Amino acid sequence: MKIRNGLARSVTCLLVGCGIAGAVSASAVSVKGVTDVPHFAQWPQIRSAIAQDKNMEQEIQALLAQMTLEEKVGQMIQPDFREVTPEEISKYKIGSVLNGGGGWPNNNKHASAQDWAQQADHYWLAAEAGFKGRGFRIPFMWATDAVHGHNNVFSATLFPHNIGLGAARDPNLIFRIGQITAREVAATGLDWTFAPTVAVPRDDRWGRTYEGYSEDPAIVYHYAGEMVRGLQGSAADLRGQRHVISNVKHFVGDGGTQDGVDRGQNFYSEEALRNLHAVGYFSGLDAGAQVVMASFNSWHNPLNRDVLPDDEVEYNGKLHGSQYLLTDVLKDKMGFDGLIVSDWNGHSEIAGCTMGACLPAVLAGVDIFMVTARKDWQAFRQSLLDGVANHQIPMSRIDDAVTRILRVKMRAGLWQKPQPSARELAGKQVELGAAEHKALAREAVRKSLVLLKNEDQILPLSRNSRVLVVGSAANDLGKQVGGWSLTWQGTENQRADFPGAQSLLDAIRTTVGADRVLTSTQPADLQAAKPDVAILVMGEDPYAEWFGDIPDNKTLAYSELKNSYQDDLQTLKQLKAASIPVVTVLFSGRPLYVNEEINLSSAFVAAWLPGTEGEGITDVLFKAANDKPGYDFQGRLSFSWPFLKCATAINRTPTNIPGWKRPAFEQDLQGTTAPLFPYGYGLSYQQPSPVAARVSNLDQLPLDNRKFGCNETDPAKLTAAGKVLELFGPKASEEHRLRMGDASNWTGTEVSGNSVTEMKFIKVQPIDYLRQQDARAVTFLGENKPGVDSGATLQLQTTQVKGADRRSYLKANSELQVTLRVQQAPQSNMTLGLQCGWPCGKSIDVTSTLRKLPLGQWLTISLPLSCLKDGMDFAKTNTPFILATNGQARLDVATVRWVPESLLQPGKDLKQLDCQGQLKP
Repeated sequence: MKIRNGLARSVTCLLVGCGIAGAVSASAVSVKGVTDVPHFAQWPQIRSAIAQDKNMEQEIQALLAQMTLEEKVGQMIQPDFREVTPEEISKYKIGSVLNGGGGWPNNNKHASAQDWAQQADHYWLAAEAGFKGRGFRIPFMWATDAVHGHNNVFSATLFPHNIGLGAARDPNLIFRIGQITAREVAATGLDWTFAPTVAVPRDDRWGRTYEGYSEDPAIVYHYAGEMVRGLQGSAADLRGQRHVISNVKHFVGDGGTQDGVDRGQNFYSEEALRNLHAVGYFSGLDAGAQVVMASFNSWHNPLNRDVLPDDEVEYNGKLHGSQYLLTDVLKDKMGFDGLIVSDWNGHSEIAGCTMGACLPAVLAGVDIFMVTARKDWQAFRQSLLDGVANHQIPMSRIDDAVTRILRVKMRAGLWQKPQPSARELAGKQVELGAAEHKALAREAVRKSLVLLKNEDQILPLSRNSRVLVVGSAANDLGKQVGGWSLTWQGTENQRADFPGAQSLLDAIRTTVGADRVLTSTQPADLQAAKPDVAILVMGEDPYAEWFGDIPDNKTLAYSELKNSYQDDLQTLKQLKAASIPVVTVLFSGRPLYVNEEINLSSAFVAAWLPGTEGEGITDVLFKAANDKPGYDFQGRLSFSWPFLKCATAINRTPTNIPGWKRPAFEQDLQGTTAPLFPYGYGLSYQQPSPVAARVSNLDQLPLDNRKFGCNETDPAKLTAAGKVLELFGPKASEEHRLRMGDASNWTGTEVSGNSVTEMKFIKVQPIDYLRQQDARAVTFLGENKPGVDSGATLQLQTTQVKGADRRSYLKANSELQVTLRVQQAPQSNMTLGLQCGWPCGKSIDVTSTLRKLPLGQWLTISLPLSCLKDGMDFAKTNTPFILATNGQARLDVATVRWVPESLLQPGKDLKQLDCQGQLKP
């Protein structure tokens, strides 16, 4: 083994490009490089592979001395590129932009590499113009979320998400993926990727679990440095044109929040925070990572003190405001000399801060602020200028931030690199999804698969088999690639958005021949085709941060997460009844409770979120063309697998923390810490599993009959009297869809969560309320003319065909609550109400109230459901919210809920209405 900085750089053979014959078996492959991680008694001093250079430091100080305060502040602002023009870049000396998930040049999802490079040119040239005549220049840079390949870009190679790569136990594979990702980012003319994520997820309810390599710090420690080296290369490589700036994130503890709540509360001790959640930063920064992104979560510890002790607002522990961790630890104790960037408007979550101003985050040590919207970054820029003028922000803090920004730009060779479109790889479409890149992704898929069950050695399958291919994910590329794929959440994509991609159904047809593949489960078809085996592919719908959190009223049970997932279980039962052996393949972003599905399957494979290369799966499921085994299963669980529905935090004991005692919030909520399949488990064709499963008979696993969510300890809470019905917002389930319609098409369309949705008389687009794109800006465009129907509606509709029985909420004296912000009061009458299948329904005129509300202020209006009972059949509620008008208006909508009387919480921001739609006194 070659070792660099204590990390494994390569592993002998590792089944790279070779079959089993003549190769080391998967179980025998050395994984020494990912089994050990040292104990860190103190925060370690970083020994970066990219050391400071005296001449460079002198040059930085010379530049700093010439810059005005306005020029310095411009370097600290990073808008979303859709919210800043080239003219503004030049005027305000903005130093960088980012593209959020789902942001593309000209809003064209299929933008080419050349389109991206040309878009980057616009900003690069504008930045150059901004310093014209100053006697010096500060180059521009563009950052993106290339987290499993260059995933925001059409035609790019999509690798398995990190959870699958963790199962591969192959540091060298990670290094090579980093190299390829860097090439594809460079092909679009961009400079910086927000990768890798080095979180250690400890509760599988977290919606970002799949972004972590493992629940155990060892794999994360040994992978982080390899990904950084792949992306950045050496100091000389980083100055070149085939590598990009790397960013370890999110500092620190995002994977350790209570109940797996995204942006939630972390209660680990400093010892555990350092040795469990921070080790990826140690290896990543040693490898030379130039950027650290601050985390959304809070850390509750006396050391995490308030930077403004005299301020009236009590600090809420958010990491963006943690001077102890960002400055005292990261910059001072560890000696990190790169830059700290905020997450998407992350500063605004600090108590007392807003999108447009946050003194605590500046003082805590954040250097670049990701302030995404135009009005917010302009306000934030001014707040920095005012803060210096008012002596609230020392000039030394501004100079520290800008010194770090200039240092990273110099180390990336930005002064020497030409404009983006003129760089070595820029605009080369052939780099995106190149054959050798796809081959590496296919290899990564093979290595990430974990075989959980293989009864009677049904696998590997013969290529002469007649195969029935079924299941919700068999031909669904969205389920296969997961979140952060072209769009932020991975939703709203079509087959054409992934050119050259292979679903598992495609791959099976390629492997055995289309004439041997059946997809119908109709009894007559099954009897006629007589399949030898069925491959059932099931999987979670795509999701990303916070949308993917499992809510309080749900568990880890796959078939119960969404109504649509139940179909896979029913299909399994049907095939079992027909005596057809089934190989089940699960696409998921976390381990899930699937005891019944395992019982019904002859073989069961955890495929995680494999990306676009479906043949990586068939390489292992099927024998080679000579009817002998080709590739073996190499994957070993990097996350413990749940035995019960609420075994959400059954983590391996970290070996690098002496005397580790599992904290209370890591206990299994059902009284045991034992998993079904422990960390390290995985079967292979040649060798037995190195770690035994909890139950030897995988045909008769006991079933967990829990009928309520993991945070619903009392079944009585499922009644309307004790439960809020979340319809739209951060806690809403998938049961309701936000739709809009107008006089041009009353059938309407579903509202996009990613981009603008427009009809003739209504336009809706995502905006930020408390979190990224968690609200919708609604513009009604009606003409309000006599005899002209220009009406439009915004509504929430249930996915249940016959509507839902909501009579219990009426009996509980519930109220319909809408959190909104009036931007332009209704020009004509606006109504709020419910429907039970048009024309069944009832609405109340709320025009007068909306006209009285202050503009630009978030408030919640609350209307008793009893006001709507005449004309409304609550037993068939299919539209639990509808807002309609015939004229013009602009409203921002953040949450919609039905709240029982017992849970009503009056406050100054709650405006209760009477049955005439008027404000109550």
